[in-house]
Amino acid sequence: MRMMLTFILLVHLNVAAARAAEPDLSAELGMPILGLRQPIHEMIEFVEPRIPRMPAVATAAEWTAIAERLRAKVLEKVVFRGEAAKWKDTPLKFEYLETIPGGPGYRIKKVRYEALPGLMIPALLYEPETLTGKVPVILNVNGHDGTGKAAVYKQIRCINQAKRGMLALNVEWVGMGQLRAPGFNHLSLNQLDLCGTSGVAVHFLAQKRGIDLLLAHPHADPKRVAVTGLSGGAWQTIFLSSLDPRVTLANPVAGYSSFLTRVRHPKDLGDSEQTPCDLATVADYTHLTAMRAPNPILLTFNSADNCCFEAGYALPPLLQAVEPIYRLYSKPHAIRSHINHVPGTHNYERENREAFYRMLGDFFYPGDAAYSAKEIPSDAEVQSAEQLQVTLPEKNENFNTLALAIAHSLPRDAEIPSTVAAYQTWANRKRSQLREVVRLPAEESVDADPAGASVVDPLTIARWRLRLGHTWTVPAVEFARGQPTKVAILLADGGRKNATAELQRLLEEGYRVLAIDPVFIGENEPIYPEGDKREPTFQSSWLYALLLGAIGERPIGIQTAQVLAAARWLQQNRQAESVTVAAVGPRTSLLALLAGALAPERIAAVEINNPPGSLKQAIEENRSYAQTPELFCFGLLEVVDIRQLVALQAPRPVRIRAPAERVRLELREIENVYEMLGKPYSPLP
Repeated sequence: MRMMLTFILLVHLNVAAARAAEPDLSAELGMPILGLRQPIHEMIEFVEPRIPRMPAVATAAEWTAIAERLRAKVLEKVVFRGEAAKWKDTPLKFEYLETIPGGPGYRIKKVRYEALPGLMIPALLYEPETLTGKVPVILNVNGHDGTGKAAVYKQIRCINQAKRGMLALNVEWVGMGQLRAPGFNHLSLNQLDLCGTSGVAVHFLAQKRGIDLLLAHPHADPKRVAVTGLSGGAWQTIFLSSLDPRVTLANPVAGYSSFLTRVRHPKDLGDSEQTPCDLATVADYTHLTAMRAPNPILLTFNSADNCCFEAGYALPPLLQAVEPIYRLYSKPHAIRSHINHVPGTHNYERENREAFYRMLGDFFYPGDAAYSAKEIPSDAEVQSAEQLQVTLPEKNENFNTLALAIAHSLPRDAEIPSTVAAYQTWANRKRSQLREVVRLPAEESVDADPAGASVVDPLTIARWRLRLGHTWTVPAVEFARGQPTKVAILLADGGRKNATAELQRLLEEGYRVLAIDPVFIGENEPIYPEGDKREPTFQSSWLYALLLGAIGERPIGIQTAQVLAAARWLQQNRQAESVTVAAVGPRTSLLALLAGALAPERIAAVEINNPPGSLKQAIEENRSYAQTPELFCFGLLEVVDIRQLVALQAPRPVRIRAPAERVRLELREIENVYEMLGKPYSPLP
């Protein structure tokens, strides 16, 4: 017995000694490979040349024709896609509710109007008590201010307009004030994009219907229609007024800049509506600004803006691009700018408001000696949010509920055929649709630059920078024990440094393992290093994912192409006839499935750990774009869900660890596909 115990102890000691000889896999996986700012620099260098520039034009007529084409194309290719094409034709519906006292000379009418079927917007119409003839109408929008339409500076602005004899509509912005609810979170907009319906259409229609409502007033002057707002309200102002020719005067205040400016000032990138999918395939914000010509526009910025869009860098590129267009129309006076220095922060306070009143006087009341741009004191007339509350229906649609309804019938062509010939036709069609929807980039050459190596018996470890053409660099760590006969690519949601257990398993199963971080994952996140003096607060790589979508790329397509490029490098340089892709976590499991679905000739097997149960979970759980940016690929759910992606792996091996319950329920159908193709399917427990 003593000898047996001694033997067992020696075995354990030998095993412990062998394990002690193993290198610290976590440290080896996490060792930096890329330069400190390399991912952010590569992102900028990729995006910047793809942003459209203003065309050279010689005449006003030439620009008018271009502007009309751009307007039509933005509406068709960006705004009214999917179900939104039906929403735009919905007749205007509105309902005036109670009227409450305002101050001397005006009253406040509470009104709600339908932006699209089932979505009511609360608003306040500040109406002069005495109205004769036709008067100017002003749509007052606002930004990311939780108080919404009750914001003091917005109330004072509307009061001043009414006291000057104008009709002022104070509309609630989705996600703010009365519409401040989880389903209206602006980063939930992309749930609609996932379904192939433009989420930015909700924003556009909410504002456009406001113009419809104003012009339905019997005293509205269609020749004097203005829009103004702060921050996100400035974005609404330029987006709406460039696309709706009925707007005759615009004053965006501190709320947008050119994409060329934003790419190097990421605090300007903004939420999903600021960077709508595919906008920059048609137009930049310079184009949108120029599309206002020859109508008057006042560009207001703040000198020391503590939020975004600082005057010093945001305003000059806009003026440089747009002033020549106004000169073509002989209207150089119609484009104006105002820089606020006091307080100079992110504001629409008195100085900025008076600049707007002055603009209104010059263009809506020219020659009227009685008109004054001085603000009429109105602080005592400001009312509480409760006093300004507008009754809404108990059920009111939002980004999330709209997406849930659309997702219910997706994907299209979802049923997996039950005969071999039909399956092959279906699979080929799905692969073609997938390549298009994820915008899979063309193959690029792959060069591997050594980034360090070590031998720690029994492992050989090499670090590489995989350079894809002249665009991206993918950090990779290669592990080999002895002479492996199999090759695997390893991915993990938190980056390769969090894949230690999976790496150990693959090594024990005899794989050569290449652990990589595609863009937006792990070390390859395009962020400024902490403490960077230029952008000390910017750590949100998902904003660049939005920007990629705006220029017509898809983050998930670029990531998938990087996985396939790594597989191609292994095949060419490690004599690997087949490559397995292993992934840990929902994000990278989706990448692995896409790689396998799109390149069956290159990916021999897929092993995924904790995959998503369905793409619909992102909608059912009301996730925001920031959580899983690559998932919200425009129209992806129209083409496939997880069930179809797994079926597209057949007849190659697919191993699923920790499958979600809804995946378990669908595995029987997947088993049938494998049996039909003559390959037994045996998912891991």
